[in-house]
Amino acid sequence: MSDTTRPRPGPLPSTLSAELTARVPQLLEAMRSVGGGLELHSTLDRICETAAELTDARYAAIGVVDEDGRGLADFVHHGVDEATARRIGRQPDGHRGLLGALIRDPEPVRLADLTTDPRSCGFPEHHPLMRGFLGLPIRVQGEIFGNLYLTEKRGGEPFNDHDLNMVRVLATEAGIAIGNARLYEAAKQRERWIDGSVAVTTALLSGGDTDDALQVVAEQARGLSGSTAGIVLLPADEGGLEIAAVAADEPSAMLGTVVPPESGIVAELLDGQAVFLEDAAGDPRVITTLAHGYGPTMMVPLHSDGRILGALVTPRARGERPFTETERTLAIQFAAQAALALMMADAQRDRERLAVYEDRDRIARDLHDLVIQRLFATGMMLESAQRGAVEPEVRDGVGNAVDELDVTIQEIRTAIFALQQGPAEAPSGLRTRVLREINTAAVPLGFKPTHRFVGPVDALVGDLTGKNLIAALRETLSNAFRHAHAARIDVVVDATVTLPDGREGVRLTVADDGVGIPEGGRRSGLKNLRRRAESLGGASRHGPGIGEDGGGTTVVWEAPLE
Repeated sequence: MSDTTRPRPGPLPSTLSAELTARVPQLLEAMRSVGGGLELHSTLDRICETAAELTDARYAAIGVVDEDGRGLADFVHHGVDEATARRIGRQPDGHRGLLGALIRDPEPVRLADLTTDPRSCGFPEHHPLMRGFLGLPIRVQGEIFGNLYLTEKRGGEPFNDHDLNMVRVLATEAGIAIGNARLYEAAKQRERWIDGSVAVTTALLSGGDTDDALQVVAEQARGLSGSTAGIVLLPADEGGLEIAAVAADEPSAMLGTVVPPESGIVAELLDGQAVFLEDAAGDPRVITTLAHGYGPTMMVPLHSDGRILGALVTPRARGERPFTETERTLAIQFAAQAALALMMADAQRDRERLAVYEDRDRIARDLHDLVIQRLFATGMMLESAQRGAVEPEVRDGVGNAVDELDVTIQEIRTAIFALQQGPAEAPSGLRTRVLREINTAAVPLGFKPTHRFVGPVDALVGDLTGKNLIAALRETLSNAFRHAHAARIDVVVDATVTLPDGREGVRLTVADDGVGIPEGGRRSGLKNLRRRAESLGGASRHGPGIGEDGGGTTVVWEAPLE
């Protein structure tokens, strides 16, 4: 008899042998054990262990065939301890050798000595010796799911017909159990993505900072897809896509980077097409260095109602498994939900801005029609009283009061002009943008923060740093209004500082006399500030404020000039 045999198909015997009859209770118990759970990986572990016990094999494994049917997507083993598995290293990929042959020709194979089979390609270093071999496919709803491998029957005997028949029955039950586990896992996976979509929608519509909400999108996408990073890109003013949020283990320098419009991938994303890369670092379509170290990558557009709002990128490290069709479909659906939430959040912010502008117009009208007129009338009354006063001290005091009223009227007129100034009317200089943020914040605060500029900020501070400085100023003023309950805020923009690494930089200092940051309070705003600064090579910190005994908070944000 040859060492390599294939069982010949034929009718089942009408009577069971004594050996098979004696093993029926064991088979029934094995079938019960295999179908006893719903989690896929633990089900595969149980199948391996049960098959080994049923055939008295030392080792068992299941190779899960990948989606294209050319290799193994997963390899679950039993009998080889973890220390030995680590020494062996990389698990088989099924592209060659006996395992590859079983993928290409999924039929039962029984070998007395697999080392002599011409299809065998040998064992890697530290691999235990294996000779007897039994392999057969596992089918789930008629489709090949993978192959079950058994090796090294105890006592050195070859696997016999009874072993094959028992494992055939077990493989049929395993296919049912795997099918159920797959359905359960798919349902759980979809539930996780739905929960992630709900978290994103809640964050975007909560009225918080937009950058904070985009960070939630990046973090959820990264966690749900099992990726190394989650990246949100938005259309850049100069064309292309700008990285607006990054979720990764280490602080990323990618924030604010623009992927140029010359990239073919950018064109596809802006055209509403999803892009899936097998190896981002080696793909010729990637023209930037951002993909260094990344392997399988999903790039899906954030589009809703015909509008492309940006893109969502979830890369895995090189060498990690590719994304499945199910993961790709779920990512596209997640991105569409996130885009819809972004549009709703934009509409909500537009309504809030409109309400603010309407309120500013009303305040400006009231200041002009009521306050200035009353102050003017009061000034006329004082001037009349001044002319009728006899004592020089009285005349001088009344004159000083009239002068103060004139100054007050001029300041109110300046405030009216600021309140009536539309968003498109301000020049683009950094100094003007800082003043605009301060004037805008003055309405909800009820007072105007003081400000001071050091150095030629417009000439020295670059566009990217200036853009992030304005965002940091807006964040700190918003926090002061919502949480600090301050009565005084001082803003300083200093473009003459030297950073700790010796580079020239700009420093934004916002100090208030409010209640300070409570213990255990929310820190998302401070995290945003730190993330923005670190992405530019700077830093952000906070300390005591300018209130009595250091009451309140001082936030310092600094970054290189360019």
